[in-house]
Amino acid sequence: MTATGPSGRSVFLVEDEVMIRMMVADMLEELGYKVAAEAGDITEALRLAQAIEFDIAILDVNVNGKVISPVADVIKAKGCPFIFATGYGSSGLPEQYRDRPALQKPFQLDALGKTIEAALRGG
Repeated sequence: MTATGPSGRSVFLVEDEVMIRMMVADMLEELGYKVAAEAGDITEALRLAQAIEFDIAILDVNVNGKVISPVADVIKAKGCPFIFATGYGSSGLPEQYRDRPALQKPFQLDALGKTIEAALRGG
């Protein structure tokens, strides 16, 4: 990535696997993003999605066996962009959100950066 980072943009990260969440948080910081908050379960993700401010969210599709749709609904209502991280491919996305960007796990730093940039631009 270039040295001209996203200066001050913040990310809300929802991922139930602690090691993956830590790795993605490190990747975000390396790209120049601030992690606004992290959640490892749907209840905490819903609370944080309503309570905090962020520029974009990265949502694991399946969080401890529960689909992420309620959290995506809150973020959509706030007007914030979000992307999905999934090991299931686009067919694993919630049906109403299959038009949203998705990162196939495992993903690389470059793919993460490009997907976030496109989502923030509205692409």
